[in-house]
Amino acid sequence: MASIFTYDPDPPRVSSPWLAPEDVNGNSSKASPSLGQMQTQTGLLSEYGVTKLQAEPQFGPTEYKLHLLLRPRRIYQYMSTSSQSKAGSLSSSSKLSTSATTSATQPRQQRLKQLTTQLLWRLQQSSPYHATSSKELKLPKLPSDGADLSAPVQCEALVPGLEESRGALYEIGVSDDGTLIGLTKDEMDESLTTLRVMAASLGCSVEVVRMVLVGDCEWTESTELVDDALTTPAHATKQGRLWVAEALVAPNLGLGDTSRRPISPSGQVGNDMEDKEASDPVEIPSRGSSTTPQIRVTLTGPTTSGKSSLLGTLSTGTLDNGRGKSRLSLLKHRHEMVSGITSSIAQELIGYKDQAILNFSQGNIESWIDIHDCAEGGRLVFVTDSGGHPRYRRTVLRGLLNWAPHWSILCVAADDAEEAAGAYGATSSAKEVLGSAAAGVDLVKAHVTLSLKLEVPIAIVITKLDLASKTSLQKTVGKILTAIKEAGRIPKILQPDQKHYDDLKNIPPQDHAKVRLLVQGIVDSGSLIKHVPIVLTSAVKGIGIGLLHALLESLPLPPTPTAGDYVGMALNPEQPRALFHIDNTFSLPASYGSLVGNSGRYGEQGVVVSGHARFGSLSVGDQIVFGPFPAEEEDPRGLAPDDRPSPGSYGLSISHPASAELARIAMKNVISASTIVGEWHAAQIVSIRNLRLPVRTLAPGQAGSIGLVFERDPNNSSCADTPRIRRGMVLAIPSKHMLETNLSLQAASGFTATFKDPSVTSLAIGSFVNVYVASVRAAARVIGVSSLHHRHAHGPSKSMADEEEIFNLNDDVPDAATDMTDDRATGGEVCLELLHNREWFELGSQVILLEGGSQDRSGLEGFVGNITEIVD
Repeated sequence: MASIFTYDPDPPRVSSPWLAPEDVNGNSSKASPSLGQMQTQTGLLSEYGVTKLQAEPQFGPTEYKLHLLLRPRRIYQYMSTSSQSKAGSLSSSSKLSTSATTSATQPRQQRLKQLTTQLLWRLQQSSPYHATSSKELKLPKLPSDGADLSAPVQCEALVPGLEESRGALYEIGVSDDGTLIGLTKDEMDESLTTLRVMAASLGCSVEVVRMVLVGDCEWTESTELVDDALTTPAHATKQGRLWVAEALVAPNLGLGDTSRRPISPSGQVGNDMEDKEASDPVEIPSRGSSTTPQIRVTLTGPTTSGKSSLLGTLSTGTLDNGRGKSRLSLLKHRHEMVSGITSSIAQELIGYKDQAILNFSQGNIESWIDIHDCAEGGRLVFVTDSGGHPRYRRTVLRGLLNWAPHWSILCVAADDAEEAAGAYGATSSAKEVLGSAAAGVDLVKAHVTLSLKLEVPIAIVITKLDLASKTSLQKTVGKILTAIKEAGRIPKILQPDQKHYDDLKNIPPQDHAKVRLLVQGIVDSGSLIKHVPIVLTSAVKGIGIGLLHALLESLPLPPTPTAGDYVGMALNPEQPRALFHIDNTFSLPASYGSLVGNSGRYGEQGVVVSGHARFGSLSVGDQIVFGPFPAEEEDPRGLAPDDRPSPGSYGLSISHPASAELARIAMKNVISASTIVGEWHAAQIVSIRNLRLPVRTLAPGQAGSIGLVFERDPNNSSCADTPRIRRGMVLAIPSKHMLETNLSLQAASGFTATFKDPSVTSLAIGSFVNVYVASVRAAARVIGVSSLHHRHAHGPSKSMADEEEIFNLNDDVPDAATDMTDDRATGGEVCLELLHNREWFELGSQVILLEGGSQDRSGLEGFVGNITEIVD
């Protein structure tokens, strides 16, 4: 729910008034000059073919100023730009002196502050994000009255909100109506010095685009003549030329810093930086990042369980009418409104601070930016909604894996067992949606089982409490409790107070107290997955909504992710310094290319990628590598089954082809993936948004979007060969060790994973499966399967026996009097070979294997394990 008042996807372009309209339309580089790429153009007015500029636009990033002097301007006897005759010089000079002395009536500091505020407003005009009223603007740091402005200027921290500004053009020596008045050389230098001081206080830099000679002038100066030890005053007439300057003020993002280490597309250091001193990477200060604690939560569950309606109520404060009113703001496609089935990923942001619920029900919140501002010192909850229909089951897995949620919330309808007579997912509504093929499918059981298999903390929300009878509610809750206990976890039910809430803007104190006790128990247990909170809610009556808000506000956060979380660095030493998983891609405006200072190395082609930072921080200006890319130029998705239509309303999923279809694909790709040249490309980060908030740095574990500008290929200057980034790729900053040893990132053509479920050994060698790792979704061939055995001794101690009872419920407890040993299968090991592209896999990361879809299964029955070996 983006606000039209604080976001403009197409802000006014930075366009020079000296250029003709055809130049602006035909050459974007002229329309948007860039810092570090330009050389000051000096010329005569006659070369431009104009005598006057268009009047100053009231809105937009262009400002006309007669001068930027902080002192009174001298009085001229003659100015060719204001009067062509000597006779008229007195009246014109009198007028000029009057306008010039306006700055003298203001204190120096007040005028400087006024000019700086005006510059800030012009810079905001070319930024998609405008200043919001929910947070006072931080006043820039200005020099004192006695400061020497000619001293070197120290650039301050960039003012929040200007991270994506395209800059502002200042036409100095030009009146508001476009008349070219001009300044002498000393006055122009002094005005530019003032502009640099103003820009530095906002965190910006200044480059002079052009200097145009527009006329000449005369003025009188007092001198002293020394004759026979007597000093007598005298007046001398001075002559000078009048200049008009155009200067570009733009945010100082450090993109033109030549001290940064260039990285080759292979991730290796450039030849000009091979010395030991230059091998140390330049660290980017982490200023400009969001410091508010953020937690990512995924809503999952079967279709008709009320996930979207619940999220709509949580994010807007609007109760549902029983027919999906609260979910309308989340839907992206027309067919979702018609059918009532969610097929896409929807995401919302909710803030909490001092038990206040910061969502769109608050009068001062119109966008995610306002939520960021209001939640400072509190907490941000990024909630992802996914589909539940078997046809769109890939969105379920995207929600559970791609965004690496800290917590997963499983939604189950309270009336699920009303007419199911013991079957989990066969309610009347589910049957109507899924058809007769769903008669024997346990959708709820499939979601519960998969969620409990994943090593992600889980909470369960019972929805539609207003529709369920007492008997149906007991059956639904009873089956969920059974599944939780069978998984060795402890359920914790939070009882609502049965009160109706029509206007919920603050968390009720009693709900906050209940959740605080539960969360304290989770923290004391030392494991986030041991306890499973259960909340009963109704989005129609508001029952339990406050309790759920209190839970979201208080859920414990996992520690900050590091490169050694999955396995120790001793086992996996070649980790990059930072890693970002790509979930989606968007187009990048061409104007971003002008931000890169090295015009010979980076072009104007780029892309915006969204996802999350697995570990390490990424900052604006960082040179990164991204990939891996396929060997051939053709679109790899042309060989994938994703774009093929589903064969029916239920059964075979678009993202889960049957083995026969995978076999046909494999015949076209009999050669497995191998090491290729050009697997990794180089780029530079030009913008970062953390949950839509423009920032300079994305911290480890945070989600957001990154704008990239690609490095030019020295052997191919064509812009048509722009690399196509796909979901599943990664961005990375090579580590210091990689740079020193000339090692590049290594993609994988296959891997070996271990699974705790012994039934994984039923996979046949040569069969085809779908693998899900982080944001990677790929087809693979099984090339090896083996069982993992554990030497088990009979007659264990009591603590050992209790552990076996929890994790091996199907095994008989051995007689304590015996001490015999036997081998038991405790899992399996599977070796897989990718069919299409090489992918980046992190050793120790979690993997899900799913077989091809069939008519009698939900498609979520899979095996969950961890990668133990990677094949290059």
